Amino acid sequence: MIERIGGTRTGSGGQPLPFSRATRAGDFVFVSGQVAFDADGEIVPGGIVAQTHQTMRNVIAVLEEAGCTLADVVKVGVWLDDPRDFQAFNRVYAGYFGDAPPARSCVQSALMVDGKIEMDAIAYQPDGRR
Repeated sequence: MIERIGGTRTGSGGQPLPFSRATRAGDFVFVSGQVAFDADGEIVPGGIVAQTHQTMRNVIAVLEEAGCTLADVVKVGVWLDDPRDFQAFNRVYAGYFGDAPPARSCVQSALMVDGKIEMDAIAYQPDGRR
């Protein structure tokens, strides 16, 4: 069974975004790409450190909506606008996953919003744990 989680959201300027925040397919939860949007749908100011924290908070919120935590995450994909931000990003990211980080890909890419980072995640949670 496939379950859509979070419904359609809005982005910058209240523009509707045509995707679910996450999708559960069996024991896996696929979190859509999250950027550093605040509650008003605007990118938080302050550079890569502030934007990584906000992006992580957004990923955590979607995971919670799906009944998961960061401990359930098995794979993360990261897109950074500027490769010079890689080390600062890594320091913040490591603080969220500690000694048991998931598999990860990280690439440089122009983003569709005026931010420095986008991140998606895949979590694994067998049905019996929900």
